[in-house]
Amino acid sequence: MFGKPRQLETEAEMYDVAVRALTRRAHSVHEMKQKLERRSDNKLLVQVVMARLKENGMIDDARYAKQFTRQRTEGRKQGKFRVARDLRARGVPDRHIEAALKETAEQNNEVAMVRQRIERKLRSYRGEIDEKKKASIYSSLRRAGFSADVTRRDLKAMTREEVPEVDPE
Repeated sequence: MFGKPRQLETEAEMYDVAVRALTRRAHSVHEMKQKLERRSDNKLLVQVVMARLKENGMIDDARYAKQFTRQRTEGRKQGKFRVARDLRARGVPDRHIEAALKETAEQNNEVAMVRQRIERKLRSYRGEIDEKKKASIYSSLRRAGFSADVTRRDLKAMTREEVPEVDPE
């Protein structure tokens, strides 16, 4: 799709590219290293720029994991399993992921998020909630990263409708 980006020769050029990328969005250490390695074949230059970014506090996996986790749980209402998977894909070490998830779990209630998502889905459906619709809600919650037991329990509780008794005439 795209050709190879223009190769950079100096530390100053590479540092500017990194800073511009960080002004657009935060990057994990792994993502930034990959970005810089695409721009230069000089591994030593990449290491020097990465060290400078870390030294200046511009790149930090622990801070990145906390920001990413907060944004995904509060903004997108995603569960901890999805957030952890996405962070691992970005090369963030597990110790930072676990710390960020623990901190966010203290502030956010997973059960409340699951119930909000179920309520929103139920409002969008017309007619009776059959097994197919329940399965659809369950799969969307699992894809969003919520645990199976919480999802199953709350979905069962919220879709249990009492059938009114009909007087036989």
